[in-house]
Amino acid sequence: YLVNSLYFDTQGLEFLKQRLYGKDGRFNVRVRCYGDQGEPPYFLEIKQKLGVLSKKYRATVDENEWPAILLDPNFRIDEQKPEKERVALERFLRIATAYSVEPQLLTQYTRRAYFSTVDEYARVTLDMKMKYRKQNHHSLAPGDDMISYDNETIYAKDMYFDGVVILELKSNIGEVPMWMIDLITKFELKQQGFSKYASSFLTSHFDDGLQYMTGDRISSFQSY
Repeated sequence: YLVNSLYFDTQGLEFLKQRLYGKDGRFNVRVRCYGDQGEPPYFLEIKQKLGVLSKKYRATVDENEWPAILLDPNFRIDEQKPEKERVALERFLRIATAYSVEPQLLTQYTRRAYFSTVDEYARVTLDMKMKYRKQNHHSLAPGDDMISYDNETIYAKDMYFDGVVILELKSNIGEVPMWMIDLITKFELKQQGFSKYASSFLTSHFDDGLQYMTGDRISSFQSY
């Protein structure tokens, strides 16, 4: 399925800088939806990084609440929402307001996800066909102007690497299932960080990936 994420940052790109410098306790502010039309429901997320651990706060809103929660000074969170949803919305609004965030980048990728049927929470996801678009508005509709950047060049870290898929193994802290450990051992997996926001933003900043794009990708790049 398709995943669309609109990333927000400060005017001075504080969140991006914290990611590049590897600051502990950093976080992303984003809104997510699924499918190729950018339609609701929308998921407002704060994703925080603490060491090697990630914690995500998420709340769901509809078309009447997004982007009103950021743009309408008279917007009020519905008191009828479940407490967990209200708390997550309040957190999102508080951070967005405190940092005066602005929309910076829309990303899209195709995800294949597998969920464990024997564990409380364990999943394996494969992300591929990554695209982005720099933008200054609140729409999550991807459009035909998205730029592909899923080339092996952005995955390599001091070594040649011909993979173009992001594999994530996810579980609760202290509850990594044995079958997941077996996967890590069998395929000799090495943990490394990868930020879709930072990777696509830097690609757009330098050359939109033209230096390593294949010929067919260059010819299809409308802004070239």
